[in-house]
Parts: sequence; structure tokens; C-alpha cells
Amino acid sequence: MQYYLLACLMLFSVHVNAQIDSTDNYDYSKFGDAEGVKRYATQKVLNQTPQRILSMGYEYQGGFALPSVPLGALLPAFENFQVNQISAIRAQANIPVVSTNKLIWQMGANYWSSKYSIENVGTNSFASRLDNQSMITAGINTTIFKPLNEKKFLILQASADFNGIFKNFSDINGKALTISGTAIYGWKTSDKNMIGAGLSRTYRAGQILHIPVLLWNKTFNDRWGMELLLPARGHLRYNFSTTNILQLGFELEGNQFWMNLPNSSNGEVFIQRGELKPRIIWDKKISGFIWFSAQAGLRYNWRFDVMNEYNAKQSSQRYFTSNLGNPLYFNISINLVSP
Repeated sequence: MQYYLLACLMLFSVHVNAQIDSTDNYDYSKFGDAEGVKRYATQKVLNQTPQRILSMGYEYQGGFALPSVPLGALLPAFENFQVNQISAIRAQANIPVVSTNKLIWQMGANYWSSKYSIENVGTNSFASRLDNQSMITAGINTTIFKPLNEKKFLILQASADFNGIFKNFSDINGKALTISGTAIYGWKTSDKNMIGAGLSRTYRAGQILHIPVLLWNKTFNDRWGMELLLPARGHLRYNFSTTNILQLGFELEGNQFWMNLPNSSNGEVFIQRGELKPRIIWDKKISGFIWFSAQAGLRYNWRFDVMNEYNAKQSSQRYFTSNLGNPLYFNISINLVSP
């Protein structure tokens, strides 16, 4: 009986070994060549700052001068005011609609409300409306990242915003609407470098502009990198780690804001507001995908032109210009970021 069991085990072992050995000669070509699979460029470089999906923040600007504000359209007299501070609430969302290796499409919304605190506005119509109401931007946007292959890609972005000094929702009208957009064609030469060029329609400097743009995101090593979208913004990046990032650079922000102003020639004006912000930014992971961000710098007055016409550029269409002072500012936010 023992010899019989031993013989059975030996036969079973030979049978199993034969099965295992037979797979060594299997024709794997039936599964296709892995090198033939088409690859696509990704939208980020190594160690790049994470993209924000949801963000809620607060911004504070210190006191500054608001000079040369006219008493009215027909009065040659001007007044100078002091702005004690600007307090702003900023929120944004960028939600992926489609996210595959062939296409990334996002839809978003943004809200930015700035409250001016101005001393002794008196009877000045412009200053009192700016002091009593809020300068608001609210809109929607969409961004498409389309890789063409492993090296080349397209970025298409468009946004529509209502901007104005609004007392309530009934004040919102078509003249408060601005439309912006950008198209970029680029190359991703490696996991550490992507560069692109294109055209943009923008109100970032307060006045409508059609300008060329340059995208360049590059990681030099484990610590240093840069993230540029010129002329809108540019930063030099230092990674303490992948979850602790410091940036030094600037951003140009702004838009055209509608205001109801009975004392003006048309009963309304358009504030072309642009500001350049040299700044330092610190981004730190708190937990999971929740990050904290803090920034501080100078708010430099790029433009504060108050015009009588929508999208006006001529000096003959200008109601007045104010050479605002340039205060320090800070901004803090809590952000939900993408993986």
C-alpha cells in the first residue's frame, strides 16, 4: 500500500511539472506588443504644485490713497480719499468632468467680493458707492487639456464673468459681462519639462487685451522648479518636500467692473482695475488632499481707469484716472487638491 501511494505521488508530480514547464513555451505575442501602446502627455511636471479642486480664502489689503476722484461729470473739482483697508472673500471650484489619459475637461466657478473701507466719503457719489457696496466678480470657466501624443498637447480655456459694484442681484446686467479665453499649443519634452505658446483674450490688466502667452513648467531637480504662464503669472518654486512648497513670483489680476453712477455723463461707468502682486506663497499639506496656503506681498496699482464706455480705450472716453497707493497684502486659503 505504501509503495502504491508513493507511485501515485510521483506520477502526480510529473504531471504537474509537465503543466508548469509547458507554459514556458507559450506564445506571448498573442497578447500584443506592450511597446506598441500609444502614450499621452500628462498635464503636470514632477513636483509641481497641486491643482486646486475647491478653494476658500480671505484676502486683506492695507491702507492706501485714492486720489483725484471727481465730484461729478460736469464739475472740475476733485477730491482725495484714504482707503483704510480692503477685505475680500475668494472662492473657486474646478471639477473634473472627463479625466482620462486622452482628455481632461474641467468646469469651474469663481467668486471674488472686495469690500472697501473709505474715510469721510461725504457726498462724493463714486467714493460713497465704492464704500457702501462691494466690488464683485462671479463667473464660470472651462478648461480642456488635450494630449495629442506623448510629447504634444493643447490647452483651451474660456471664462465668463459678471463684474461690478452691485447693491443687489437686480443690478446685474449684460454690460457687467466680460468674456476671456486662451489657447495654447505645447510640447512635453520630459516628465520635468513642458513648454507651450498661444494667444489670450484677457482682462487681467483691467483693460481688454489680445496678447501672446508663454507656458513653461520646469523642474530642475528635487528642490527647485518654476511655473510660468506669462504675462499673467510666474513663480520660482522650492520644494522642502512634495507636501511642503514655497514659491516666489508675481501675478497680474484684474477685470472691468460696471458701476451705476447717476452723476456721470451716461449714468454708469466702467472701472478698469488691474493690480500686479509680487508675492511669496507657502503651500502645505494638512491631511489627505486638504492643503493650507498663505501668501504675502505688495499690491501694486497697474491700472485704475474709470471709463464712460464699455471696453473703452481712448482718453476721450475716460471719466477719470486715480493713481492708487500700493499697500502690502496677505491671503490665506484652505484647498482641496487633486491627487
